[in-house]
Amino acid sequence: MSAIAFDQVSLRFPGAARPAVNSCTFQVEAGELVVILGPSGCGKTTLLKMVNRLYEPTQGSIFLSGSNIQKLKAFKLRRQIGYVIQQSGLFPHMTVAENVAVVPKLLDWSRSKTQMRVDELLQLVALPPQEYRDRYPSQLSGGQQQRVGVARALAGDPQVILMDEPFGAIDAITRTALQNEILRLQSQLQKTILFVSHDVDEALRLADRILIMQAGQVVQFDTPFNLLTQPDSDFIRNLLGTDDIVRQLSLLRVGNAMSDLPEAFYLDNQPQLSAQASLREALSLILKSGADQVAVIERDRPVGVVSLARIQAAVRR
Repeated sequence: MSAIAFDQVSLRFPGAARPAVNSCTFQVEAGELVVILGPSGCGKTTLLKMVNRLYEPTQGSIFLSGSNIQKLKAFKLRRQIGYVIQQSGLFPHMTVAENVAVVPKLLDWSRSKTQMRVDELLQLVALPPQEYRDRYPSQLSGGQQQRVGVARALAGDPQVILMDEPFGAIDAITRTALQNEILRLQSQLQKTILFVSHDVDEALRLADRILIMQAGQVVQFDTPFNLLTQPDSDFIRNLLGTDDIVRQLSLLRVGNAMSDLPEAFYLDNQPQLSAQASLREALSLILKSGADQVAVIERDRPVGVVSLARIQAAVRR
C-alpha cells in the first residue's frame, strides 16, 4: 500500500483563471524521499499543503496509508505528519527543547518520555542537548534553526514528513551540510518525505524520485537517473540541464542508478561505494581499479552494483 496517493486531484482558487493543481495522480511509496520540482508558480507548495489539509482540493481524493484524508479530522491528521518550512518556523518565545516538544505534548506524552525524545532528537540532528536544549531560536544560526525544525517534525515519530523549501533561505555551504544531514537521517529512519524544491542540484542529490510539475500538472515522475537519461520533453530537458553530463554525474547518487545484485555475487575484492556516493565517484573508482563494476553498500551489506556500462549509458544520453 502506498504511503501517499493522489487520485485526479485538482485545486482552483476562487477567481483564478486556471487550477493551481490540475488532475494530479501519483503514488509515493513508504520510505521514499520524493522531491517536487518545477518553476515558480507551478503548484509545488499547493500540492504539498493539500497532504496535511492546509488546502482542500476542489476535486479528487488524497490517501494516507490507504485512508482518505477527507474522512480524518484535520488536527488528528496533522499530528501524524511532520512539517518543516523555510526559515524553520520555530516559536521565538520557546526554548529549543520546548519547540521540539510541541507535538509530544499535544499527544499527551509523559514529561519523562518527552524529555528523552527531545534529547534523542537533538543528538540525532547533531545539536548536543546539554548545549542547545535551553537556547532560544534567536541564539541559533540559520542552519541550527533548521536542524531544530527537522527535530520538531520528527518528534511524534510520524511516518510522513512534508518539507517546503526548508533550505531555501540558507547559504550554500550550510545548505550542503543540511542536505548531507537529511541523507544521513533518511538512511537511518526511512521516513516517507515529500520535499518541495526549486533547486535542480538539490533535487538530484536528495531524491529517490522526482515529481516534476508544470502549470499545475505532473509532467514526469521518475528517478533522477531516468529523468536525466530519458526526459519526456524539452521542458524537462531544459529544467534539468541534461546536457551537462559531468555536473550531473557528480550529483546523481549511485543508489539511483544501480542494478540488482547478479546471481552468484561475491563481495571479496570488489571495489565498494556507499549508495549515497555520486556516479562521478563510481566512475573514478572503476577507472582506478580496472573493475567493470562497483558494489553498492548500504548498512554494511551489498544491495546492488553500478557498472561502467550503466554510467556510459548516462553519458551517451
